[in-house]
Amino acid sequence: MPYCLQCGHLAETKIPPMDSRPRIVCPSCGYIHYENPKVINGCLLIHEDKVLLCRRAIEPRHGYWTLPAGFMELGETMKDGGNRECFEEAEAIGSGLELYCLYDIPDIGQIHVMFIGSLKDGKFGVGIESLECALFAEEDIPWEDLAFQNVIETLQHYFADRKAGATLGNFPIHQQVIVKDVHLGD
Repeated sequence: MPYCLQCGHLAETKIPPMDSRPRIVCPSCGYIHYENPKVINGCLLIHEDKVLLCRRAIEPRHGYWTLPAGFMELGETMKDGGNRECFEEAEAIGSGLELYCLYDIPDIGQIHVMFIGSLKDGKFGVGIESLECALFAEEDIPWEDLAFQNVIETLQHYFADRKAGATLGNFPIHQQVIVKDVHLGD
């Protein structure tokens, strides 16, 4: 049973007046808790036609490869958040970052915002949330060991766009809905 975030009283789930969805509502102080989607931001960093991937040291999908990404923090822009995640996961800094892919994932209440740019000076390491980090050419991508559907989609967009002649600075923006990420189970 949930408790009120304002006063600590036992709360209840109901549809508040002038609303259409069930919410957690405090019968004592009237506080309504709105649970909204979380924003995840990350980057596809490129160096010498290779992409930077990180092998996850945390759940979900421990041991699988991903693009550096994570939850946006208060007080930062999406781009800054993506770059912070690059540093946290791969000790990497992105430069020339541009919006690249937007994913609505309603099943888990998330919005993923991916930027594309260069890996500054080609330098990276291994952050605390990663087991290892590496640069991959297209033919070396571990497709069967990628952590999430949005990572697969972003990489597929990148390689298709590159084949169509896109270069850093002129990639199109992709937007799509991922109805259910099968990698996350039920």
